[in-house]
Amino acid sequence: MDVSEAAARRMSVRAFRPDLVTGSVVRGILEAARLTPSGGNLQPWRVYALAGAPLAEFKALIARTPMEAPEYEVYPANLWEPFRTRRYQCGEDLYGAIGAGRDDRPARFAQLARNLDFFGAPVGLFFCLDRALGPPQWADVGMYMQTVMLLAVERGLDTCAQEFWARYPKAVAAFVGLPDDHMVFSGMALGYRDEAAPINAWRTRRDPFEAWAEMRGFEG
Repeated sequence: MDVSEAAARRMSVRAFRPDLVTGSVVRGILEAARLTPSGGNLQPWRVYALAGAPLAEFKALIARTPMEAPEYEVYPANLWEPFRTRRYQCGEDLYGAIGAGRDDRPARFAQLARNLDFFGAPVGLFFCLDRALGPPQWADVGMYMQTVMLLAVERGLDTCAQEFWARYPKAVAAFVGLPDDHMVFSGMALGYRDEAAPINAWRTRRDPFEAWAEMRGFEG
């Protein structure tokens, strides 16, 4: 599989099979991703991987933990166009895939709560960084995560990045033993896609090239 194929297959999978993923495979992905570029080679990422009994223990803990004040706001307040429409369409398509209409709030909240279970994935990852670092280093961690996601696809696995975990910063930090000067940036579910799950049968829409890019001075 080449990079183009991996990029085309990668998607946010929200239903996983329970098949186990070995520690050697997970370590191989995380270690290979260390070649991700970062400004000044700061390599700001800090990663925690949970599986088996530790993951089950964490899920049991988080299931009885109230939502906390978020470490950061994932989206700006009062989104403007075209971002508002893009987010709206994404949500409607996602909930439409499971037959949860706009008025079916219980079904929508139940789907949101599946984040707490990593959508059934056998591996949960947390990506963290020193709180004193700034937006450029946040971007570096994001690049590391993208590399992890593509390497996972190469190995026949799938992922779902979960900024949702910014809503439980203290609980996650306490469980994994995160240093006080570090923050929880994002989580990620990792495992094998459940091809039969309706929620995995749709893809987010993408705007055409002309809507977000310009090219000047090229020939051909």
